Amino acid sequence: MTSAVAPTPPEQRKTFQDEPIPKVARDTLNWFSIALAMSNVLMQLSNIKVGYGVAESKVESGRLDKHPLKRGRTTLTFLAIASNGTAAEREYLRKEVNRAHRQVHSAPGAPVKYNAFSPDLQLWVAACLYKGAVDLAEALDLPLSRQDREDFYHHSARFATTLQVPQEMWPADREAFEKYWRSEVEKLELDDYAREFLHDLASMAFLPTPLRQTVGPVIFFLSAGFLPQEFRDLLGMKWNRPRQFLLDRVIRTAAAVNRVMPAVVREFPFNFYLWDFRRRMRKGLPVV
Repeated sequence: MTSAVAPTPPEQRKTFQDEPIPKVARDTLNWFSIALAMSNVLMQLSNIKVGYGVAESKVESGRLDKHPLKRGRTTLTFLAIASNGTAAEREYLRKEVNRAHRQVHSAPGAPVKYNAFSPDLQLWVAACLYKGAVDLAEALDLPLSRQDREDFYHHSARFATTLQVPQEMWPADREAFEKYWRSEVEKLELDDYAREFLHDLASMAFLPTPLRQTVGPVIFFLSAGFLPQEFRDLLGMKWNRPRQFLLDRVIRTAAAVNRVMPAVVREFPFNFYLWDFRRRMRKGLPVV
């Protein structure tokens, strides 16, 4: 006798693309984006409400400073699915993110009020992800026509809508986005607690001593290097011409390597996390 097979839930029926993906969206999910990862985290957390939400998060399994490998997996998975996943996969991921975010909110009477379900805070996070992707495309000298930029901008609304941000909150065009971005950057402020927390992240202070001493300076250098100057000033990170010269050489080398890499290598680890997400979704395993 064979056992009955349960029907596949609707959100799991589509496993491949149901919408066209702009080429630049695929090209910016690549190996070198890892070099910009911490600078993007610092940008997101420079909004003090987002920073406190991460620093005080009760979801210990999702904390970068407590479980860096797991947090890295969930972040890269989010990027892979938000950008290259189907509508059904993004909806599944949104529900998983919501499950974790329900626990992230400030305590009564806290000096900094935050809630991970705030569309305004999630819009800021999504905006940082978009800016980071554009910075990566420019660093690697990816060919981008005006239409490429327009298509990628509208596609990047997925970073917001895969969270809790309504489509209509994503700025209508790139000009509107720049106005939003400048306005939000001007509002940024940090207290000593948040600034120290971000410095500890950038220097990988949470790693064991041998790793911290070897990896920490490299991550701090890349983090400071890829941050816009306004954020360096906010965080008190020093930068100078010799460091910029070194960073420029790193970028030129990375761009040259990126051009000759086979696609399957160039797109790692995002292609792996896309496969892993689909495996987890099919088997009903947690993805966050």
